[in-house]
Amino acid sequence: MKLLFSPNLPEAIGPYSHAVAAGPFLFISGQVPFHPKTGEVVGSTMAEQAKQALTNLTAILAEAGLTLHDVVKTTCYVSDLTKFAEFNAVYAEFMGDHRPARATVEVARLANDIYLEVEAIALLK
Repeated sequence: MKLLFSPNLPEAIGPYSHAVAAGPFLFISGQVPFHPKTGEVVGSTMAEQAKQALTNLTAILAEAGLTLHDVVKTTCYVSDLTKFAEFNAVYAEFMGDHRPARATVEVARLANDIYLEVEAIALLK
């Protein structure tokens, strides 16, 4: 098992790693729309926040030498499913033709009252 931290992401605000490589998989902690340098929430809309969260996810993958095409599963937590179409459009833009398995769950509240958090599992090369 190998713990992965990225200098291109906000510092972890709790006792966890940005990602953990275990066996043939990289388990990526939930990514939120925090700016990598300031730690501040980026964006006031679902689309803006989704773009930053997925940008952060992409940065972790890059640290491991991977891309979004190596993702096999995502779990997306959203605080308001009425904004799902907005989230889904950004998600589709990032994933392109790649279609990993996905679960999307509405939750009552997320840290800093953000709209979403995205965690992923990727296949290591």
